[in-house]
Amino acid sequence: MKEGGESEAVLEVKDVHKRFGRHHVLKGVDLKVNRGEIVGITGENGSGKSTLLKVIVGLLPFDRGEVILHGTFGYCPQNPVLFDDLTMEENIEYFSAAYGIEDGISRGNELMKLLRCEQFRGKPARYLSGGTRQKLNLIISLLHDPDILILDEPYQGFDYESYLSFWDLIGRMEGKSVLVVSPMVYERHYFTKIYRLEDGRLKYE
Repeated sequence: MKEGGESEAVLEVKDVHKRFGRHHVLKGVDLKVNRGEIVGITGENGSGKSTLLKVIVGLLPFDRGEVILHGTFGYCPQNPVLFDDLTMEENIEYFSAAYGIEDGISRGNELMKLLRCEQFRGKPARYLSGGTRQKLNLIISLLHDPDILILDEPYQGFDYESYLSFWDLIGRMEGKSVLVVSPMVYERHYFTKIYRLEDGRLKYE
């Protein structure tokens, strides 16, 4: 906390606009995520949720506004970015080396246990189920222990046990922030705040 009781922001989005040709997708989005908060964004398919996340992490330019990240972020895209010919463990080794993470392999092993997928460590990514590929996607985004984790539909393909393991993992991330985008928000008690993206703007639910 900052002096005076003001919450410490890890992410600030200010009046962000994004157009694709004549299609005005984001029409002045404002968002603040404070340290330790779990924030959900829901909305209809095609409402611009994934576009907003890509703008936040720098994968898409925006037309107007400001995005400020205070600290490091981990990004888990909707479609896993993996090397299909490498095993689960080899993917973790590759991304650890690519990002210069010294303890990435041990961190990856710990995360595999928490997400209950360590039995697949020697299996090539192309043969993993959709849910297990998504777990590997999540593990890679967490290897460097980011200040904020930005997740685009992170539990698609999960069975209920995997869904519970996901939230158990999130609950262990003390002092970290999480931004989750999903078409539906089920257990609302997991979230500090929930917004709905509608007509290009975020509305507090």
